Amino acid sequence: MFSRRLKTGYFIVEGLNSFAVVYYFYYFYFFMQKAHGFGNQANLVLAALNGATYAACAWWAGKFAQRFGYFTALKVGFLIMILALGTGLVLNSAAGHILVMLCTVVGMSFTWPTLEALVSEEEPAAGLQHMVGMYNAVWAATAAIANFCGGAMLDKLGFQSLFLVPIAVLLTQLGLTFWLESQAVPSVPAPRIGEIPSSTPSLSSERIHPNGERGHAGSDRHSTVLMVAENTAAGATTGRPDTKTFLQMAWVANPFAYIAINTLIAVIPSVAARLHLSTTAAGFCCSVWCFSRLGAFLLLWRWNAWHYRFRWLLTAYITLVATFATVVLSPNVAVLVIGQLLFGVAVGLLYYSSLFYSMDLGDTKGEHGGIHEAVIGLGNFAGPAVGAGALYFLPQYTSSGTVAVTLLLLSGLGGLLVIWRGGRRRSLAEDFSARKQI
Repeated sequence: MFSRRLKTGYFIVEGLNSFAVVYYFYYFYFFMQKAHGFGNQANLVLAALNGATYAACAWWAGKFAQRFGYFTALKVGFLIMILALGTGLVLNSAAGHILVMLCTVVGMSFTWPTLEALVSEEEPAAGLQHMVGMYNAVWAATAAIANFCGGAMLDKLGFQSLFLVPIAVLLTQLGLTFWLESQAVPSVPAPRIGEIPSSTPSLSSERIHPNGERGHAGSDRHSTVLMVAENTAAGATTGRPDTKTFLQMAWVANPFAYIAINTLIAVIPSVAARLHLSTTAAGFCCSVWCFSRLGAFLLLWRWNAWHYRFRWLLTAYITLVATFATVVLSPNVAVLVIGQLLFGVAVGLLYYSSLFYSMDLGDTKGEHGGIHEAVIGLGNFAGPAVGAGALYFLPQYTSSGTVAVTLLLLSGLGGLLVIWRGGRRRSLAEDFSARKQI
């Protein structure tokens, strides 16, 4: 059952998940730099491997959750991560830790598409706006805390904490998942806005329960009425006829945002070294964008005028390109902080757009969540791969990786404009055809 009471529990699991994975993955690059001598190029290769693995697994994991059940997917993901990180405690080689990282990525791929689906299922248009907003605020808040405190934790607790802290959190999540599963008894949900109530099971529309199974669909006529009612409600919220264009643009823009994010995370150790920041100070100064992203999520949660408005998506993307290079090449801490403030707002809107449109327009939310996460993985792969390649072929230019990734980000801007123009042409053609029929 997708009650608001149980969804509170899903949000708790989500927040814990964000804290655990951010602490491990963000500071894994510091660990590899200090324990195994990895520089910018090597850490970018690690980030590319991370993204490629996630892209390959997330879409399939979303389909797994849809087929075998959301709770099953969560338990599989948590167990894989616990076993992988536990193995990391006893390994000393760089190759061994790379394998641990990749196995942890596989486990993580089962969690995010599932959590996105759990908090979004059976929500009307207004409820979906609230749930997606809450979801983004929760994971962004705990991610910001983990990034901010991570450097100090690593300095005070040592490298073992990179594995022990996430394991402790994941064990807590696993226990909560078993408890939530025991409480999630499928029942007939409340009707959606505009839905025709039914007193008999034979007339109920298809429902997806927490175990991932679908209920029996009603008659074709009744299902058609429900689809019209729900699409009308969605259209009242979006105010645009060609909503699929925005979904396509968001699925393009978000991976490019993660091109910038994952590249930035991988090179933060070198940025900190250049600015003479300790690991603790790097955690404090280089987590500003996480708090800025959280602020953007809170604003976008309460203010929905940005829904299906191209100018907001375009402005955010241009800001992303400009601030990425500013942060990576920042000559001092002041520029680093100011650049991060704008960078966080930009990536916040791009991520929020992708997730909201995916949940707003998708009936199979587990699968759509998997697609949303898979394109994030593609971005996580592409940016670091391009940066590492530039440093390999042009080692004499220390900023070649940054320039190459910035050019890659600019190519994404061209893609957005092409999709937007194509959508506008389709809308005009459909309007013209409708007028002719009238």
